[in-house]
Amino acid sequence: MNPLTGHRLGQGTWHMGEHAAQAQAEIGALQLGIDLGITLVDTAEMYGEGGAERIVGAAIAGRRDAVTLVSKVYPHNAGRTDVQRACERSLARLGTDRIDLYLLHWRGNVPLAETLAGLEALQQAGKIRAYGVSNFDTADMQEASRLTGGTAIAANQVMYNLRRRGIEFDLLPWCRQHAVPVMAYSPLEADRREQRRLFAEPALVAVAERHNATPAQIALAWLFAQGVTAIPKAVQPEHVRANRAALDIGLSDEDLATLDLAFPPPRRAVPLEML
Repeated sequence: MNPLTGHRLGQGTWHMGEHAAQAQAEIGALQLGIDLGITLVDTAEMYGEGGAERIVGAAIAGRRDAVTLVSKVYPHNAGRTDVQRACERSLARLGTDRIDLYLLHWRGNVPLAETLAGLEALQQAGKIRAYGVSNFDTADMQEASRLTGGTAIAANQVMYNLRRRGIEFDLLPWCRQHAVPVMAYSPLEADRREQRRLFAEPALVAVAERHNATPAQIALAWLFAQGVTAIPKAVQPEHVRANRAALDIGLSDEDLATLDLAFPPPRRAVPLEML
């Protein structure tokens, strides 16, 4: 079974583990999310140069079996043997013996075939349950699918939200056709200014008012309606609870049409947006 099966909402950890003074709040937020049923936790060796993985490790201590754990490897650590060592370091920081879904964070100079071979070896050794990619566009996915181990790619994590719908032209349809789940990072935008612009959009505000919800909750509910898994980051308890409540919102055809008018889907192929 794909590790993402049953997970529409996860918890992101980008920028966690960067400031010791915030560690307890970050750990508490992740634990609250798990308590609320948001048991998919996404992290990466890049986040805080391992700091986020340590935060996650502290948050899941004693409850590892309740969590679906996703981490990502740097491209420069993605060689066949290097990825083994990188994974071992991540496992140590996470305080676990396996990662449920291990992703190549983005493409680098290491040949993709070599990375896939290393990921297959990790899977065979039981260090990871499944492997996938992040920031792969359609051509990347097509190339990967032709390589040994490529058809076992279990996810593609990309930037996707109401204001950034470029993947809908060809990447999202390709992933659906080939049964590759898509994870949406920055589902509420990453930059605070861009987030404020999103939440102030009149159409989004109008739909939120119809549901007695916040614009952020509607933006998440819209992603759920697209069949992808959203992984927003939250540190404040009220934000964690609000994200969980978004799962209970069902958008109508009228809601979706309203949002399409305000945030039009792409009419042509566009370069993959990424952070």
